[in-house]
Amino acid sequence: MGMIVTTTPTVEGHPVEEYLGVVTGEAILGAHIGRDILATFTDIVGGRSAEYEEEVQNARQVALEELGSEAKRRGANAVVGVDIDYEVIREGMIMVSVSGTAVRIT
Repeated sequence: MGMIVTTTPTVEGHPVEEYLGVVTGEAILGAHIGRDILATFTDIVGGRSAEYEEEVQNARQVALEELGSEAKRRGANAVVGVDIDYEVIREGMIMVSVSGTAVRIT
């Protein structure tokens, strides 16, 4: 079984053998001027900004990979109670942070 990452506090049918601590992952994405202009235009005409959506998805994936790597280093095979947060840290920069509890399940 590979690393299970879930927002739920448990993995159904798999009791927790050991809690291994809180693990985290972060990724910061910076917007580019060209994308900013395109996103502004898209927002004005009422569409979705696919460029920004893709960047946010990539940042979230990087953060989740970091979370999984840290959990694996601790000997976990699952991370439960995962929380994903998005925060603007300054104009043009967004941080995606994830945290959860690394566990070993059966």
